[in-house]
Amino acid sequence: MVEAVVLYPSPPIGHLLAMVELGKLLLSHQPSLSIHILIATPPYQADSTAPYIAAVSSTIPSIVFHKLPKVTLLPSTDITHHEFLTFEVLRLSNPNVHETLLSISKDYKVHAFIMDFFCIVAFKVAVDLSISPFFFYTSGVATLSSLFYLPTLHNNTTKSFKELNLLLNIPGVPPVPSADMPKPVLDRNDQVYHIFINNSMYLPKSAGIIINSFESLEPRAIKAIRDGLCVPHGPTPPLYCIGPLIADVDRRSGARSNAAGEGAPDDCLMWLDKQPSKSVVFLCFGSLGLFSAQQLKEIAEGLERSEQRFLWVVRNPPSENLSVAIKEPSEPDMNTLLPMGFLERTKERGKVVKSWAPQVAVLNHDSIGGFVTHCGWNSVLESVCAGIPMVAWPLYAEQRFNRVLLVEEMKIALRMVESETGFVDSSEVEKRVRELMEWEQGKLVRERTVAMKHAAKVAMSEGGSSRLALAKLFESWKKNNT
Repeated sequence: MVEAVVLYPSPPIGHLLAMVELGKLLLSHQPSLSIHILIATPPYQADSTAPYIAAVSSTIPSIVFHKLPKVTLLPSTDITHHEFLTFEVLRLSNPNVHETLLSISKDYKVHAFIMDFFCIVAFKVAVDLSISPFFFYTSGVATLSSLFYLPTLHNNTTKSFKELNLLLNIPGVPPVPSADMPKPVLDRNDQVYHIFINNSMYLPKSAGIIINSFESLEPRAIKAIRDGLCVPHGPTPPLYCIGPLIADVDRRSGARSNAAGEGAPDDCLMWLDKQPSKSVVFLCFGSLGLFSAQQLKEIAEGLERSEQRFLWVVRNPPSENLSVAIKEPSEPDMNTLLPMGFLERTKERGKVVKSWAPQVAVLNHDSIGGFVTHCGWNSVLESVCAGIPMVAWPLYAEQRFNRVLLVEEMKIALRMVESETGFVDSSEVEKRVRELMEWEQGKLVRERTVAMKHAAKVAMSEGGSSRLALAKLFESWKKNNT
């Protein structure tokens, strides 16, 4: 029988991209492998992944996609709670996962079922079918160590993290303000908090955890996990740091929305061609991040006063009280959203792009000198691999936790300082952009980031730490199947 591995990403596009890159990496090590990716499509969301999936299928026949049937949510389901929605869709998809895994197992010798963290509900399905359950963690090692350690933190207090107002000591991680823990676990009374606690207890039971990071980026956190410090009362599974995996997605694949029209990405790259080397600051906040209309105006005013060249991706403000975009946004009206005359006054040194830009291509362009980012892990790795220093402006998920690492541990980012409500005024935007592009502190984080870019190349090269970790992963599968 043909050997196969089954991958199961959660619905957000960034998780699918990371899983596809993992599939490609597995094939680079063993081209005869068959990769099967299960797709759970949320019923509340337009299927924007179809063109991307079609593009991958046509170019890499060894990667096969299995679209699971859409599930029906209860009418009472709170659609404003993004994380709970994701967990609910995956929970309801479990019977479909079972049927699909059973079907694949009839025709292939399945070495492993690799889930991302949100898909832990399918853990038991794999065990029941005698398939080794692995996790692919799509954020960093340090946030993984916090999840391993979460049950211990939970048992040490009766308060919510958002109420503690103290520094948390997590093995392998700098002291973390309790309010900077991943957003889904801030409130002890939130049902998602208890899902995270439950999922964290399953992590140590896996056959191994594959992670999109590399040894020299997070050495302290890696050592803490391997030394068993994060799971004090039980065994810790093997850790395979196989990154950085970067999804260099062409706009024509449809993996990102492009409300500005077909020409816009090429247009922004052509504009960058005309700018001096390392002179442009790039502002982009992921596939889900949104700002209020007032916040957009503050960013615009800060950029204008900074007198720096900029490329800024602007999306429509959130609707329906959502802090993230779970529905495809409409095209933003710049004349309404931005201060009067802003586009005209800044046209010689700035460019505003609607909704989307080809981020990997932009970050690797010679004109880019800095990146204001939401600290999503894919964006962090893309910036590291391009050698571009960051201003860290987290919005949701584990991004505030990531900021602590980027600023305090890795020292490859400057901190955007927000108010208690999360608002950032124009003077702070102006200050941080200038600091990144002109001041001594910006120069220091630039030097650190360029050094980390070279370390990433070494990790992924022949004999590098990430290549060796991949080889060890395949060895574990062979042992399990002999």
